[in-house]
Amino acid sequence: MLNEDARSDVNALLPGRATEAGTTRRTALQAAIGLGYAAAAAPLMAQTAIATPADGLDAGEVSFTVDGFKVPAYRAAPAGKTGLPVVLVIQEIFGVHAYIADTCRRFAKAGYLAIAPQLYARQSDDPAAYTEVGRLMAEVVAKVPDAQVMADLDGAVQWAGAHGGDLARVGITGFCWGGRITWLYAAHGPVKAGVAWYGRLVGQASNLTPKHPVELAPILKAPVLGLYGEKDTGIPLDTIDKMKTALASGTAAAKASQFVVYPDAPHAFHADYRASYRKEAAEDGWKRALAWFKAHGVV
Repeated sequence: MLNEDARSDVNALLPGRATEAGTTRRTALQAAIGLGYAAAAAPLMAQTAIATPADGLDAGEVSFTVDGFKVPAYRAAPAGKTGLPVVLVIQEIFGVHAYIADTCRRFAKAGYLAIAPQLYARQSDDPAAYTEVGRLMAEVVAKVPDAQVMADLDGAVQWAGAHGGDLARVGITGFCWGGRITWLYAAHGPVKAGVAWYGRLVGQASNLTPKHPVELAPILKAPVLGLYGEKDTGIPLDTIDKMKTALASGTAAAKASQFVVYPDAPHAFHADYRASYRKEAAEDGWKRALAWFKAHGVV
């Protein structure tokens, strides 16, 4: 059975599902992390997919060790620069594929050291190879503990601090599955601000996912900007209302958190390689994300 994050991504894929042939092979071969698009997210909308060049950047795969495990990550930063603001870029359910790597390069072009750790690495060495969302969820994503994710993000922050990042200026942003993680890490980790793109706010507790954003809202350590779609069938608007109520009774960071809900935007409206992409909402959200980080001391 798909969990709530998976249903949201499945709904986003429905308008342009891959053909039978398309679901039996990968959209592009992945020689390394951040190269090629996730097969389960096919078909690729090549006419809208953004390709940010890496010229002037240090970009590519790196790794760091957490509890004896080597975690791969994609990072991008202005070449030769130090003392950079840091942004953690958190994957959709599909892992760190070309879209997430490109998002890192966009942040690097804006002056950040951006790092996207492969947060399913212990469960799968290549989640982008999966051709079916259901199998990806059941065999990989559903087995990823929140505690593991928090520890790996701590490791990513430490790596960034040792490689040109300023740990007094760290932000986090994430998409769908990563949007939920953004809320969680804003209650856990050393960040000054977060931007959550259409991340689930409520859910059932389990051993691996004991708490969800609505339960952690009152104890946020950093303010979060939530960017959501009015037509997101996987995230009802009343759950946003519940989150707003929880935030209003919380810390100063919780009370400073805000939501923007884009009319007529579906789930995954920022994902430029998918049929769910909505250019106007995506571009406005990006501008708001950069302004949010600036306003809260990340830049």
